[in-house]
Amino acid sequence: MEFLTDPNMWASLATLAALEIVLGVDNLIFISIVAAKLDPSMRQRARQIGLGLALFMRIGLLAGISWVVGLTQPIFSYTELTLSWRDVILIGGGLFLLAKSTTEIHHTLEGAASTGPQRIASTFPAAIGQIAVLDLVFSLDSIITAVGMAQDIWVMIAAVALAMIVMVFAAKPVTDFVDRHPTVKMLALSFLLLIGVALIAEGFGAHVPRGYLYFAVAFSVAVELLNLYATKKTKKN
Repeated sequence: MEFLTDPNMWASLATLAALEIVLGVDNLIFISIVAAKLDPSMRQRARQIGLGLALFMRIGLLAGISWVVGLTQPIFSYTELTLSWRDVILIGGGLFLLAKSTTEIHHTLEGAASTGPQRIASTFPAAIGQIAVLDLVFSLDSIITAVGMAQDIWVMIAAVALAMIVMVFAAKPVTDFVDRHPTVKMLALSFLLLIGVALIAEGFGAHVPRGYLYFAVAFSVAVELLNLYATKKTKKN
């Protein structure tokens, strides 16, 4: 039980859990946007299943840690371009995010301007399928990051579990907030576009620090919150 009194272990757990929460923001935003298209009675179940799948995939990948590490071995090389299975998955996930986000932006703008019938909401199986695809991509990225920061597998599992608990409590408020404010939804979709580009770039070997992306989005969200506050104050007056 000496490891329980090891400050380095607790520092590693806290740092990794915080990082997993930050990395999980991408996943949570995507789940929130997909769940918002469902019938209100299905949204909570979709969020729970989506986060449950994310936790299951992360723990499963940690259990097969040697297999995950093997995904980083090159499988294709041409001149200066070298690709591994991890790169292929990241590129595929990035393309999926680009296509999904662009489609959602198109439908959101077209729906707002159209006087025709409303677009039919997603079916529950389709929503879960989309969530599962992105869960795999984000889980792989998250677990490879965890492997690089911690040595003990139980520390990785604990950090992932803590991050998922935070996201479970944050899922409904995030979904409701995004659903109430169309401009925030557009910012969230734009954020997913940025993440898609970053995943593709990383798959091709060009690392894009996530901190830059998170700062840009956080700044945009802060400006939008100020706009919402100013609008609300104007209406009261």
